[in-house]
Amino acid sequence: MSCFSGDPNFCPECGNVLPLPGAPDTITCPRCAFIISVRELANQVITSSVVFNPLELVVSTGDNVEDSELKGPVIDRRCSRCNKEGMVYHTRQMRSADEGQTVFFTCIHCRYQEKEDS
Repeated sequence: MSCFSGDPNFCPECGNVLPLPGAPDTITCPRCAFIISVRELANQVITSSVVFNPLELVVSTGDNVEDSELKGPVIDRRCSRCNKEGMVYHTRQMRSADEGQTVFFTCIHCRYQEKEDS
């Protein structure tokens, strides 16, 4: 047995995701060949969950006030204007194909927009 302990979904030696047990009574890590007996995992509850980002409403478009949703994944990036965590991003290829893409960030709190060339 490994000297590390952690989530039973992961190999305690290398951190790789362990496969589901098959016909043999052991689980073998496909990365480092660590072997663990299925009996060592008996009576352990393994749970997982998927958390979706809440939809945020935006009031925009000058004289016409309408509700639209911020679209895109929310990441843990601090806004340089309001200093709060949480920005939505999307990417575009603005320069030539052999250069990196441009990442556009929008704060979910104050709607400040930033761009970053990668």
